[in-house]
Amino acid sequence: MTAASQVTSDWTPYAPDQVSSPGATLRETLETLPLSQTDLATRTGLSIKHINQIVSGSAALTHETAIKLERATGVPAKIWNTLEANYRDAISRMSERESLSASKEWLRLMPVAALRKKGVVTATLRDPGTLLQEILQFFGVSSIEAWEEAWAKPSAAFLQSSAFEADPGAVAAWLRLGEQAAIDVDTAPFDRARLKAAIPRLRALTVLSPEAFWPQVVAICADAGVAVVLVPEVPGARAHGATRWLSPTKALVQLSVRHKRNDHLWFALFHELGHVLLHGKKEVFVEHKLGADGGRTKQEKEANEFAGNTLLPPSAEQKLKAVTTYSDVRRLAEELGVHPGVVAGRIQHDRGNYSFGVPDLFVSLRVGRDES
Repeated sequence: MTAASQVTSDWTPYAPDQVSSPGATLRETLETLPLSQTDLATRTGLSIKHINQIVSGSAALTHETAIKLERATGVPAKIWNTLEANYRDAISRMSERESLSASKEWLRLMPVAALRKKGVVTATLRDPGTLLQEILQFFGVSSIEAWEEAWAKPSAAFLQSSAFEADPGAVAAWLRLGEQAAIDVDTAPFDRARLKAAIPRLRALTVLSPEAFWPQVVAICADAGVAVVLVPEVPGARAHGATRWLSPTKALVQLSVRHKRNDHLWFALFHELGHVLLHGKKEVFVEHKLGADGGRTKQEKEANEFAGNTLLPPSAEQKLKAVTTYSDVRRLAEELGVHPGVVAGRIQHDRGNYSFGVPDLFVSLRVGRDES
């Protein structure tokens, strides 16, 4: 885990029940020395009124005043400055929490239960201000308005294309989790030619078990500038895969493996890699259904054709039509150099017979702690 992702994952808002101003420490210091506020005013050249305001917390303690207090009390200026900074920070956060508490309705758009389960947030709806702070921190934005600009747009594009009812907050949360996961994937600068040349190597991995092929998939794609991550679906997102560019030199391919089968994983992977190879760096693609148009008929058709032809070339079409038994599937899969589940999945799709090959020819997948 990188330092950046560790800081993000460990962060929780500073929310003390009570906040003491530097003036409380100053009062205790004067009692210990002992000095009166009048004596301190004389020694620092400040007015008695100003000293009283610092002690009561109504006046800010400046760096210049901190130096004067250091000379009069022996307490280093950096301690006074730290106390003041912490106090003002806490006051600002408390004020923000009170303001955010009025935005309870927006929280209903967020998959709070799922984010709590993943440890992303710790607060509950009983403390809406703190919960909102945690959610904004998770998304890496400063306000609800900033969230709308940064995260609602990709969600909206997906929702317009989806045949299912999906929650915009769940879609955004799933995309954000993928972005965070990609931070830990070190990639070389994107190289289109290298990625294209790696496609046959990736296809050859379909015959392996998930434990054997997945690390190689991640490594091969990272070497070409693509971070590939598996992120369990956030309930309500209904997303199979997504493609985005995190920078001009790093692409992100995110998979959820909703149906937990190896043939779906491979099709989704090559579909998203098709977007990387064929389409623009400024676009965001989020797929809700394997093979669906997704509202962008041209791009989705191209990505589907890329995935389908990569896994099973057009030249195999007549042989696929001739398959009638599971033994036929295994023989053709061996001939084509792919896993039998890939062949069986294609037959299911082409013939509309979704019981064919179940459960004999497929590999079931588990993704993360949330999958069972």
